[in-house]
Amino acid sequence: MPAGHGLRSRTRDSFSRPFRKKGTIALSTYLRTYHIGDYVDIKVNGAVHKGMPHKFYHGRTGRVWNVTKRAIGVEVNKQVGNRIIRKRIHVRVEHVMPSRCTEEFRLRKIKNDQLKAEAKAKGEVISTKRQPEGPKPGFMVEGATLETVTPIPYDVVNDLKGGY
Repeated sequence: MPAGHGLRSRTRDSFSRPFRKKGTIALSTYLRTYHIGDYVDIKVNGAVHKGMPHKFYHGRTGRVWNVTKRAIGVEVNKQVGNRIIRKRIHVRVEHVMPSRCTEEFRLRKIKNDQLKAEAKAKGEVISTKRQPEGPKPGFMVEGATLETVTPIPYDVVNDLKGGY
């Protein structure tokens, strides 16, 4: 028989609960507040069947565009053919978690503000733009001796004698 193509086909591992994470869902999942514009990761909780997104969205990151009583609306990019469509889906809070995708940006912003404040106190102007890593500095190899290698001359006469 051919394989089924249902909504939850091929999700045996992706929708299963992790090792030692089975059982009741932590209260922090329900008490967490989401605001419009927050980035969230869609991570399906197989124990809750209601409000479960399609398997395509499992592991995707999206932005919150709507907050309801038990669910949140998430806007996710989906490639369809040759274009990328913004899909708006509603997902229950059990299936989402706050994303850490902007964590590095927030830390860099705090560090840049501190650097600017220090520079302003000194009366300097600094650039906080990220610069690409340049080429590595050159160096001289110490203790190496040069050795000249020349090819052996090709002799046609001797090659014909030893042949056929």
